Amino acid sequence: MLQMPEPEKPDPPSSGPQPGRWVLSHSDIRTIVLGLLLAMFLAALNQTIVATALPTIGRDFHDFEMLPWVVTAFLLTSTVVSPLYGKLSDVYGRRAMMLASIGIFIAGSVACAVAPDMITLILGRGLQGIGGGGILPLAQSILADAVAPRERGRYQAYMGSVWITAGLGGPVLGGVLAEHFHWSVIFWVNVPVGLVAAYMAHTTLKRLPRHDRKHKLDLLGAGLMTASAIPLLLALTWGGTRYPWLSPMIVALVVASGVLSMLFAWRLTQASEPFLPLPVLANPVMRMGTVCTSFSQGVVIGLTIVLPLYFEVVHKFSASDAGLALIPIIVMSTPGSIVSGRAMMNLDHYKRVPLVGLTCAIAALSVLVWDPAISPIAVAAVLSVVAFGIGSTYPVGTVSIQNAVSRYQVGAAMGAMNFFRGLTAVFIVAAMGAIMLAGLGVPLERGGNIVTAAATGADAARVFRGVFALGVLCLVVSLIALIGMEERPLRGRSEDVPPAA
Repeated sequence: MLQMPEPEKPDPPSSGPQPGRWVLSHSDIRTIVLGLLLAMFLAALNQTIVATALPTIGRDFHDFEMLPWVVTAFLLTSTVVSPLYGKLSDVYGRRAMMLASIGIFIAGSVACAVAPDMITLILGRGLQGIGGGGILPLAQSILADAVAPRERGRYQAYMGSVWITAGLGGPVLGGVLAEHFHWSVIFWVNVPVGLVAAYMAHTTLKRLPRHDRKHKLDLLGAGLMTASAIPLLLALTWGGTRYPWLSPMIVALVVASGVLSMLFAWRLTQASEPFLPLPVLANPVMRMGTVCTSFSQGVVIGLTIVLPLYFEVVHKFSASDAGLALIPIIVMSTPGSIVSGRAMMNLDHYKRVPLVGLTCAIAALSVLVWDPAISPIAVAAVLSVVAFGIGSTYPVGTVSIQNAVSRYQVGAAMGAMNFFRGLTAVFIVAAMGAIMLAGLGVPLERGGNIVTAAATGADAARVFRGVFALGVLCLVVSLIALIGMEERPLRGRSEDVPPAA
């Protein structure tokens, strides 16, 4: 039998090693991780799988005006609910919330598949996001409960690699399914895969150690945080495409987000148990680790969106060849994560691998700033180094945060980390898009045909130099945060010393 901590018993003082709470066998851990990887693959895939099917969906419903909301609805709901799932898992347990997350996701998939019109499809995508937005923070929290920090890096590397690979491979699979089958198949395939993931979660998580403690759920704080995030996400998504950046609509959304954010900050100081615990937000490892991984992961997502256009405009690739040219940045993040995760198991100074990796990534991406028109083979080599370096930051940042907070606040920490990662990624994508559209002379309020605009005489290579320069700047911020992040000793199986407040 697994021994559970007393619900009301506080963390013991950090006076020395105590009996380990990570008692699962390696066989049990592998089974749990396999189920988590399947659930994460499902959630990551559906963030991007619909992108290449959008033209087919628009023609089917004879509605192109609301088509962007098919993507935006999922982005909005999945981003704002991630902290909520983290907090609820600290209250009600990881297994219950993972099953709820997968169940809501399956229900949203069915609603999308049978949607008779665009409005219903958008609502279904929003429901999908409410379910899918909890899978990543819950998976990270479950891994923290099952595996000691010293051994956790290699599993975090696998999880990060699956998330990135599924997200980047989504457009390819979506295009194939939309071309050779009905677009609804994109959503129907989620049902059997989701049911298998739910079954695995139900059976494998029964032995997961629980760290229950009575909590109060700050509903007002949760509502204010959600209300402040939605207008900001809308402003970042619409700015430069649907509306000019300085239009009254975008300005109003930013102002509304600022006012609601101030109210949320006030609520954090007034609530007896705030929605985002102040010790978690005040933890320096939490702050630096979140900044490091947010900016590095945001660069990957931004480059993934921009690079196909870069290859089409600068190197005159076809659409399919431009997609294939993304393979280096998709594949090479995995070995970077694995090497970094292995280093955490064997090195006391585990930051060395991502420090070297990020430094090399900055140097490599700077080559494209210096000469964005280099040969495609050289670009592939550059992207391989960039992806390897960025991949090395994921396990170190995530595990360091988990190791630095109380076991009772791991869920809240993972939810907050993923929330800020999502906001940062949207901001970087919006900034890269604004630089690209402005440089190519495309009206910001309408977007436009980028390839045609470039063909009229714009110096495309020079335009993309600005995009790559922004990527370098973001990676420098990530490196500075990594340098400033405290390198606390990682606990092993035989140690269970709570971190100092």
